[in-house]
Amino acid sequence: MNDTDDLASVLAGARLMPVLTVASTATASPLADALVAGGARCAEVTFRTPQAEQVLRAIAKHGGLTVGAGTVLTPEQAERAVAAGARFVVCPGFDAEVVAMCRKLGVPVVPGVATATELMTALRAGIDTVKLFPAEPLGGLPTLRALAAPFPQARFVPTGGIGADLMAGYLAEPAVLAVGGSWMVTSAHLKRGDYEGIRRLTAEAAERSTP
Repeated sequence: MNDTDDLASVLAGARLMPVLTVASTATASPLADALVAGGARCAEVTFRTPQAEQVLRAIAKHGGLTVGAGTVLTPEQAERAVAAGARFVVCPGFDAEVVAMCRKLGVPVVPGVATATELMTALRAGIDTVKLFPAEPLGGLPTLRALAAPFPQARFVPTGGIGADLMAGYLAEPAVLAVGGSWMVTSAHLKRGDYEGIRRLTAEAAERSTP
């Protein structure tokens, strides 16, 4: 694999990945300020809202964060995300066409897996970093360990149902590259403009994620 395929190189050691679902571009700049002030070094902007592309572009231009696109379902979304500044692409599942587009664009793609079969599909495609999703509903750490055991070459970014109380347990696993979560930036935080709360929760999580 070359560096453009390697999420670890893009993240440069960052192990905390705030997952952002942002409805309005008006919140992008103060949100980025709060995340950076809290010590975050990367973030995933999910393509779940009509303004997601514009939000990603604004946060990428803000600087201070390595920004990726999440919930990417089609090659067209991947292309738009990278054009907006995404440095990596995250999918809820494995899609060969999305993988091919990301390879063409020269950005890491992190497909979601929930089973050994899906993990084997990703590995066969030359992808060794995958998103375990939804991590907690799937069984959490026991499931991650069970998948990691027969596939020692795989690295995981568990996401889904993980909160501050569970993050450290995941990060202690050798197979875990980073942990994704949205507890630092909830819709309630954004609705009431609680950027200090976002900064505080991010700072707490960033401190716990540092070896």
